[in-house]
Amino acid sequence: MRPDIVAIIAACAAFVMQASVFSPKLAAMTRIAPAQIVDAGAGPPVQLATHTSQPHVVTPPMTSPHSGQPRLAVIRARGELLVCIWPEYYAISWRNPRNGEMEGLDAEMAQALADRLGVRLQFVETHFVEFLDRLEQGDCDIAMMGVGISPERSERVAFSKPYLGSPIFAVTTRDSPRVASWADMDRPGHVIAVAAGTIQVGQMRGALRAAELLVVSPPASREAEVLAGRADAFVSDFAYTRGMQQMHGWAHVMESPDRFGDTLFAYAVARYETAWLAEVDAFLAAAKADGLLARLAERYGLTSGLVR
Repeated sequence: MRPDIVAIIAACAAFVMQASVFSPKLAAMTRIAPAQIVDAGAGPPVQLATHTSQPHVVTPPMTSPHSGQPRLAVIRARGELLVCIWPEYYAISWRNPRNGEMEGLDAEMAQALADRLGVRLQFVETHFVEFLDRLEQGDCDIAMMGVGISPERSERVAFSKPYLGSPIFAVTTRDSPRVASWADMDRPGHVIAVAAGTIQVGQMRGALRAAELLVVSPPASREAEVLAGRADAFVSDFAYTRGMQQMHGWAHVMESPDRFGDTLFAYAVARYETAWLAEVDAFLAAAKADGLLARLAERYGLTSGLVR
């Protein structure tokens, strides 16, 4: 390394060390721990210093990750639209186990968006714990999987105009001796399951006063926890709980009072991709105007939640 560069690095390090003596807060913010980046076929792992203190705000780039080009240009150059979906989301983005095909309102809207752009469609399977990371890393161009809008998520991604909405519903077993209605859920000793990464985590954490909240991470499922007796009920939205009721004879769906937890759904893209977001909004506006969105909502039993 050039001597002048070494001198600059040494001077910077000395400044941080000296400043940290006078500022414990600065000292805490500058603690680092090693991490590894592995590039297949590029030799041994490279050590990278990674901050382990509290997260700081980093302004995302104006262009797509790793490309230096706006997302819309990347999609057209690639000739393929990469869409993040959760393949277990009934009536939204659901892989039918009988034929392996993707079904649901968002699955068909994704195909319509790819057709509008004149490119191929490729689904990228993910779940609600990781989809924000996948978007930020550029693994997919858009998330079309019934993504609920929240202030926390809006700090990391940009949302289209909303197209669906739903309050919270709960599911228990038809023969449950402990929970027969929504009013039975929040009682001492009861356990209510919720999927990790979903908006319902925060909503139920703020609502429950006596019952315990069980946050279930993939590959475990909320319904499995209920059937195993480790949870008395689980919560989700209209589409998912409707699927439970239609596919499982044991499922008893309970509606929340006063549309508790009512949430708007939208499509999510990386922040600051203004041209790409404008194209997605134009697509949604056209789908509402020509009736495509309404027809798909009717096909999958979601008309009651349609945002026109």
